[in-house]
Amino acid sequence: MFDGFWDNVFRYLRYFITTLLGVLLNTFAPLAPFLKRPVTFIALLGFFVGSLVFIALTLRAMLGLSTI
Repeated sequence: MFDGFWDNVFRYLRYFITTLLGVLLNTFAPLAPFLKRPVTFIALLGFFVGSLVFIALTLRAMLGLSTI
C-alpha cells in the first residue's frame, strides 16, 4: 500500500518548486529591460519598498499590533 510513498511525496515537492519558479520567472522576466536604466530601477525599487511598507502598516493596524 505504501510502496513508493516517499518517492511520490518528493515528486510532488519537486513539481511544486518547479511550478513556483516558473511562475516567478514569467512574472519578473518582463521587468528585466526596465532594470537596465538606473532611473527606472530606482522607481521600481521605490514602488516595491513602498508597497511592502503599505502592506506591513495595513496589517499592523488591522491586527491591532501597534497604535499608529
